[in-house]
Amino acid sequence: MSALTPVPPGRPVSPTGQQWTISHGPFEATVVEVGGGLRTFTRDGVDVVAGYGELEGCASGRGQQLIPWPNRIRDGRYTFGDSPKPLQLPLTEVPFANASHGLVRWALWELVELAPDAVVVGYRLHPQPGWPHHLDLRTTYALDDAGLTVTAAARNVGGTAAPFGYGAHPYLATGETPLPEIELGVPASTWVEVDERKLPVATHPVDGGEYDFRDARPVGTADLDTAFTGVTRDDDGCWRVTVRSGDRGASLWADESFPWLQVFTAIARDRKDVVGIAVEPMSCPAEAFNSGDSLVVLQPGDEWTGTWGVSPL
Repeated sequence: MSALTPVPPGRPVSPTGQQWTISHGPFEATVVEVGGGLRTFTRDGVDVVAGYGELEGCASGRGQQLIPWPNRIRDGRYTFGDSPKPLQLPLTEVPFANASHGLVRWALWELVELAPDAVVVGYRLHPQPGWPHHLDLRTTYALDDAGLTVTAAARNVGGTAAPFGYGAHPYLATGETPLPEIELGVPASTWVEVDERKLPVATHPVDGGEYDFRDARPVGTADLDTAFTGVTRDDDGCWRVTVRSGDRGASLWADESFPWLQVFTAIARDRKDVVGIAVEPMSCPAEAFNSGDSLVVLQPGDEWTGTWGVSPL
């Protein structure tokens, strides 16, 4: 919907624009115009993801989509295709001089379709500094008896090949349970070491170390802003990260399009306005535009799709 949609007199404008709410049984979710992200997801009025209010801005990436790359690009520079020199993206993580989390987090997405239990939003990503490509983006949020399913699609509608990665940034709600007591399960065999700029320098097996959450256990003293790969999938082809807090819990699952994930506990440890642990499904890791690691290359007319979701335990 247009940002010029009339606002009734005396009603404040939401910082995240239009709000589209869907429901199914005990579940309710709200998707927003700014970034096409997930603002809330509840069961019987209780948060399943740590969202934010309609009159609040989106802080700490809550529920945002990370397109056309998740995580970070060093110095915002990369080479691709026939470009004679490196392409330069805006530096959006200024303290570390990185281009962070893509180009659509603050873009105005359009409502494509709205049903009682599903909403589809879309955005055309046009060329801009450091990004000489055209992508049509569509994201479907749907509720059913199991919870929330999110299907993202990106189609190259330009005339040249385009690099592509996708990520999402939901926080699984943890309530008032202290972070060290929250039980975390991460079915991944490898973790990524990063430097002082949060860029990858090496990968390591998790075996028996502080990043080994293959058998779910309390977070304890672990301070995670950590990417994982080498995921173990269930019979349906999906991996599942679990977060349990007292008598509540949720799992975030993702299909074969997501060989990577990130777990972020620093906000839960240091900030009380975001009560949750971020579990981020990613199609590729940081620096993929330079390393090529799991990078998707969309030829003209190609489409990528990936599906992830959140289910209460």
